Amino acid sequence: MKLKPTELHSLMQEYLHELHVLRQLSKHTLKAYGMDLSDLQNFALEDGVDLLKVSNAHVRRWAGRLHSQEKSSRSIARALSAWRGWYEWLTEKDVRRGVGAAKVANHLVANPVDDVKAPKRLKSLPKALSVEQALALVNQAVKEAEEKKDDESIRDAAIIDLLYSSGLRLSELLGIDAMQSKERQYESAGWFDWDAGEVTVLGKGGKRRSVPVGAPAMKSLLAWRAVRDAKSYDEKSQALFLSASGKRLSPRTVQARLRSLAIRAGLPTHVHPHMMRHSFASHVLQSSQDLRAVQEMLGHASIASTQIYTSLDFQHLAQAYDKAHPRAKAGKD
Repeated sequence: MKLKPTELHSLMQEYLHELHVLRQLSKHTLKAYGMDLSDLQNFALEDGVDLLKVSNAHVRRWAGRLHSQEKSSRSIARALSAWRGWYEWLTEKDVRRGVGAAKVANHLVANPVDDVKAPKRLKSLPKALSVEQALALVNQAVKEAEEKKDDESIRDAAIIDLLYSSGLRLSELLGIDAMQSKERQYESAGWFDWDAGEVTVLGKGGKRRSVPVGAPAMKSLLAWRAVRDAKSYDEKSQALFLSASGKRLSPRTVQARLRSLAIRAGLPTHVHPHMMRHSFASHVLQSSQDLRAVQEMLGHASIASTQIYTSLDFQHLAQAYDKAHPRAKAGKD
């Protein structure tokens, strides 16, 4: 028995509704899955194939069509996931109803999407500043703090210096508290050991790590702490980095201040806080070649997450070779 288009549409809508109710998928994801199922139905119509008689070969062919349409590997993987889930659900639905048992036995013995893998995703390299660009940005922040001597400039210099010095995530940086009591420090997401020159933060997965802070960054941080301590902020304002109103600084504010600072520093690219983390990792790896140490400082659970910076390091070496080696351009003219 072949399902009519209206019956298919009704079943697909029921499937999407269950995904929404049981798995709490977002409207955006459900919309994408709906488009994927429409593609599945259209491919079957184009090839004159009953959706209950789809084979593994059909699915592979249709995945190839998605690729020929220049769909990204991420989109193809999502489509295959939607199709796989649909056939699993449809089979279970037939069994639950107690009808169409022969139909299931004859046509849906195995999920036709099983063993069909999406093309490998190309890992995009993180964007990092060059050493010269990173120093230009930090120096611009320090210069403005020294010249303007206003609270925001001094605070911004401390933030930029810390981001580049220790490779913190923005959420980690904004979670640092200014409390001095060691007895209370574990109530905080993060804190400084001002004597040792290191910061402890709460990273992904609720894991704490301590990262060293360079002397120049400590100088900027101490300058900001002096400004902060001189203010009569509310006692509840435990955050180290505060807004003019005495509240914990928001991510949007840091992003906007950094973007504006980069423009004034003459950098030819959009700079965001995570780019400072990438720059930190890349530059430390270039200098030390110690992948494990960089992994620990970044708080990566897996060394594989850190290894991507070796690609950036290779790019740096390749660029240096092209510029410096006398035979680098041989045969290119």
